[in-house]
Amino acid sequence: MTESPLHAALAAAAADVEKSLDRLLPAAIGPEGRLMEAMRYASLSGGKRLRPFLVLESAGIFDVKRVCALRAATAVECVHCYSLVHDDLPAMDDDDLRRGKPTVHKAFDEATAVLAGDALLTYAFELLAAPDTHDDPRVRLELVAVLAQASGPHGMVGGQMADLAAEAPDAEFDLGAVTRMQKMKTGALIQAAAEVGAILGKASPEARAALRGYAHDLGLAFQITDDLLDVEGRVEDTGKAVAKDAARGKATFVSILGVERARAQAERLIDQAIRHIAMFGSRADNLSALARYVIERKS
Repeated sequence: MTESPLHAALAAAAADVEKSLDRLLPAAIGPEGRLMEAMRYASLSGGKRLRPFLVLESAGIFDVKRVCALRAATAVECVHCYSLVHDDLPAMDDDDLRRGKPTVHKAFDEATAVLAGDALLTYAFELLAAPDTHDDPRVRLELVAVLAQASGPHGMVGGQMADLAAEAPDAEFDLGAVTRMQKMKTGALIQAAAEVGAILGKASPEARAALRGYAHDLGLAFQITDDLLDVEGRVEDTGKAVAKDAARGKATFVSILGVERARAQAERLIDQAIRHIAMFGSRADNLSALARYVIERKS
């Protein structure tokens, strides 16, 4: 069977990001050697590389040099990997498996996992602030600001706090609350990834708004699919534990809408996401295909 253009592009992006991470996170000796080993374990363990792919594809629309886009994509992936390390900790989701392998705190220890996550997060901003990422300091400043906003208390970290609150026995989370939580926890970084490419390319406000709209809908559809996979998926496919949400009594799109309505909502969001980027024509073909892939995936 001939490989689709999307899967070829995803594979190429994943390979490039893997090489970039390997180069930018070299093994070390001395007291920090174990820390670097844990950082490499957390970030070089595969995964879909969805967020760096969004950076690379959105940057490609505006003819950004691949080497510059790849540094920014690597920074975004460092933030994502940090979030997974911390989410898996016993104090958070208490997971033993990630991407088919023991989680970082299981492979190392809890203290090392905390420090590895801290180091990945801070290193992301070091990458973005370096002149090699862009020669215009104003662009670098905006990259740092957008990623910080997506990662902090009004983005991913705030969403994780809301996610913990959703597990409380007396929690009352309706569809609006779950949507807001997932916009922060999952959607904010996805949205930032798409916008980072536009920032690198000094895109117009209209182009940036189109990519933000696309990524907003993509992020929600992605999370709905994750919720569906937690109900219908298999560990062999997902590479992580399933049926966790129901066991914890957590409010999700599926628990509120049911399987069929949740799936239909994801499909509507994807149709809407694709309409947002129609202005880019064939330059956004991979982004459109990615949107379809997000709700068809099994992991």
